Amino acid sequence: MSTQLGGVLRDLRIDNALAGLGVLLAAALFPLRFFADQIYIETIPVVLGAACLLYLVGVRSRTRDDHALPRLPARVSAVLPSLVFVGSAALVVVAVRAGERSILFYDIAGLLGTLVLGQVLFASERAYSRNWLLAQVVVLAAAIRLPALYVNPGFVGIDLYTHIPRLADAILTEGTLNAINDNKHFAAPFYHLYVVASSLLYDSSLRVALHLSVGLLVPFASLFVFSTANLLVGERWAVLAAALYAVADYPIEWGIHVIPTSMGLYLFLGLAFMVVRLMRVDNRLRDFLLLAVVSVALILTHQVSTFIMLVLLGSALVARLLVEYGPFAGSASVFDPFGGEKTVKILGLLVFDAGFTLFMWSFTPYAGADQPFLSLVLSYLLETLRSGAGFLNLVGGTSAASGGGGAASSGAPTLVQEIALYIDTTGFLLFMLLTFVGCLYVVHRKRASQATFTLLVSTAVMLVFVLGLPMFGIDNFVPQRWIAFMYAPMAILGVVGLGYLSRSLDARAFVAFAVLLALVFPSVMVMSSNGTVDAPVFAGERERLSYTEQELDAVDTIGAMTGSPDRDSLTGRQILHTDHPYQTVFTRTRSYPAAPAIVNESRPVDHEIVVYRDYQRDGASFFLTGENGSGTIRDIPQSRLCGPDTGEVYVNGDVAMCSTP
Repeated sequence: MSTQLGGVLRDLRIDNALAGLGVLLAAALFPLRFFADQIYIETIPVVLGAACLLYLVGVRSRTRDDHALPRLPARVSAVLPSLVFVGSAALVVVAVRAGERSILFYDIAGLLGTLVLGQVLFASERAYSRNWLLAQVVVLAAAIRLPALYVNPGFVGIDLYTHIPRLADAILTEGTLNAINDNKHFAAPFYHLYVVASSLLYDSSLRVALHLSVGLLVPFASLFVFSTANLLVGERWAVLAAALYAVADYPIEWGIHVIPTSMGLYLFLGLAFMVVRLMRVDNRLRDFLLLAVVSVALILTHQVSTFIMLVLLGSALVARLLVEYGPFAGSASVFDPFGGEKTVKILGLLVFDAGFTLFMWSFTPYAGADQPFLSLVLSYLLETLRSGAGFLNLVGGTSAASGGGGAASSGAPTLVQEIALYIDTTGFLLFMLLTFVGCLYVVHRKRASQATFTLLVSTAVMLVFVLGLPMFGIDNFVPQRWIAFMYAPMAILGVVGLGYLSRSLDARAFVAFAVLLALVFPSVMVMSSNGTVDAPVFAGERERLSYTEQELDAVDTIGAMTGSPDRDSLTGRQILHTDHPYQTVFTRTRSYPAAPAIVNESRPVDHEIVVYRDYQRDGASFFLTGENGSGTIRDIPQSRLCGPDTGEVYVNGDVAMCSTP
């Protein structure tokens, strides 16, 4: 009986079985939309079901060579690279002339992304050039990201006002790391030391040094994705993976909001390449030593990135167990470009990195807390599990708007809100569709390998942290920071899946799908709220995390006027109130203690010190509506915040500070 059962399991097509289970799971998850109005709950079951059905259709189709697909005429292929390079230069001109990354900027960027993807997918073998295509990918990535750093007078994002004006400046001024010994980055200072060293080397301000060091590195991150993918698939599909990653929204965000996450992401992509390379080529002791050095550098850079790195290394260990002792043992992988894959013993590196991480976190300080970082994080997690966790207790609420950026507005969403929401999520859903197909392809016994399973398992685990745990009200692991990391294995598995579809689907159906991907993916990604935090496409729906000269001057001047008092020396009535995120600039630069203003319809604003800026009139300003932390995006006139009982004590044309006499 056991022999018969073993024979059945050996003959079972695991990929087909999982595709069938995926269809059933999608059908089972579909009714959740009636219990929670959240965009991913509504769409991911559909995407999962569609991917599984596509895979099953491909299994029953006749496989062909993807070279049989239609190709672009030679004359068109010769012109397109020049258009991409000229268009990338035009992006810089458009941004500089407009003083921001405008709607025209995003339209051109989306079109250029389409031209690059079109070349990768449809250029003939004679016209195809890996180096030229990679050059276009890097140039376009730089042209999308770097103008945001140039045209904004301050920093893009919230966290940078802590990292540069406070932490890096303190290290530079005092010449010692002890200047930040009360901050968690005291035990992870690599980013700050790198920026300070760059400032000394270039003899420049910290802001310029940041942009010339970390800022210039980030556009090259997609080359790590290419190098990793090229260990598993052909050059054309590897270039496609790099192109998809280069125009994706979250990698763009960490290219313009250049914080330790950005450097952690860069190191992570390099580490992922080295891990997969160990499994694909002959390795020596020096390869493991280099991998250990990079992992230590990552641990000393960013805590969240470190945790994600441990997930990747743990996935490599699980993948080894699956292909050596699990249902895939003895399989001969077709991912064999270098003459045979070996499983790599990764346990020693995982134990070393996990031990070093726990050691560092055990004495990492945390500002305002009497306990170290590790115990504080664990206590927060236990508190969340005890008091807030529950199925469909969605983080950020259950409205559809909560699936995108920004706060949810009350009432039914408007047409503009719906459009903004679907632009925010369409690119991610396309990535998911391709990833699901790629995952099904690699779980075939003859295609199983430790390298592909490392990518598959790490993607699955990251999805749990990004989408699974927030469904239960658990967001302690900062899920938004994971997505750019997760996009790397998704891009690689995605092109594996797309390559499979190119060989198995009807040629006309695949061409239609590929053209749709090339047309839609770049445009929705570059216009997504996560990729446009400096200048949102839907300015009234998504918060702008960049500031004008007048807004930044107001912060500095108010700090100079008041002497930048400590919060402990003030009463609650003396705290400055304004919109979010503007209030974070005051607090993070320690200009003046600030908090979000409370603005609702039932009572007048009664704060004694308020700051009004013109952005509150027509931007996506967030205000609290009560004392319990709930709030909404709303537009208000100056008279609403600066009431008749207050007087203006500072005005600079764009910002006014009002105070009760």
